[in-house]
Amino acid sequence: MRVSLPARIAIGLAALFSVFHLVLGVASFPFVRDVGPVLTCMVLYAAASVVAIFLPGRTLPVWAACFSLATALVMPVIAAPVVDLTVKDDSITWWVAAVGTLMVVLVVRGRRAFAWVGVGFVTVFGVVWAGPGAFGALGLVGNLTWVAVATGFAVAMDRATRTTRDFIRAEQETADWQAAQDAHVFERQFRLSQTTRMALPMLQQVIDRGGDLTDAERAECLHLEQAIRDEIRGRSLLSDDVRDEVMRLRRRGATVQLHDDGGLDDLEIDELRRVHAEIAGALRRAREADNVIVRTVAEGSEAAVTIVGLRLDTAASESAALGVGSDDDGDEDDSVVLWTEIPRRATV
Repeated sequence: MRVSLPARIAIGLAALFSVFHLVLGVASFPFVRDVGPVLTCMVLYAAASVVAIFLPGRTLPVWAACFSLATALVMPVIAAPVVDLTVKDDSITWWVAAVGTLMVVLVVRGRRAFAWVGVGFVTVFGVVWAGPGAFGALGLVGNLTWVAVATGFAVAMDRATRTTRDFIRAEQETADWQAAQDAHVFERQFRLSQTTRMALPMLQQVIDRGGDLTDAERAECLHLEQAIRDEIRGRSLLSDDVRDEVMRLRRRGATVQLHDDGGLDDLEIDELRRVHAEIAGALRRAREADNVIVRTVAEGSEAAVTIVGLRLDTAASESAALGVGSDDDGDEDDSVVLWTEIPRRATV
């Protein structure tokens, strides 16, 4: 409402002034030598006014601005020869004010150069045709004044629009920056709280024992450290079931690697739960695997997650358990016991 109402008022006022000039043109019929040229000017002016005022869009198209300018150039040439300057009636020079009104419309519609050419031509033509004394008598001063005021108003509005746009853009950038900072703070606090929740019981046990842990407890510490790394490297792959299955495999002696390379962020929550459930199911089937690799697939692929389970020879298994084994999937001593691709979308 705040945008459409002023536009309607401006269109109504411009149309009202245009009609008023046409009424003055009709009133000048008794005082001119020939009515034909006046009627021609009225038709041209009415057509140009309708196009300039009612054509949709903020900025007037070039062809419409050229048509209005051509009307402003032709009207004085056609109407002036049939005017008798000795007749003291203001209606006989109605076309001077009509051209000024049409040029003001051009200024408002974003065609200031066309408007100044038109009002400049009418001014020069009026002074040459009626003499220097007609500069004020014919209303040429008023034309120049109204076009100048409209130009100043249009320039001020353009500057205000640009300033408002800059403020809006700066506000959006500030909001985006604040949202990013809040997200970073939240993520940091969440990770700290999650790490504390996972590590605090074991750390408290280490403190209570004075660092004197059994081999099983030391192994559990290593498993816990790997689980904390999973929260960083494989965050989108994790759910409670997946965490339980990963820990079960590690306690059995297998090496589990989780790699979140992106690609799951665009999934809906239901699809993500399905993917997590299928990951947990695949890990349950990896009973014979010594090395399990779970990796996300980038967007654009039909698969969302790829799971590979490898069975190593004895030496490779011991190295993998110690965390110094090679991650090369093409190792000639590895045999694939599990290969699963989880689709991005559930198949019906």
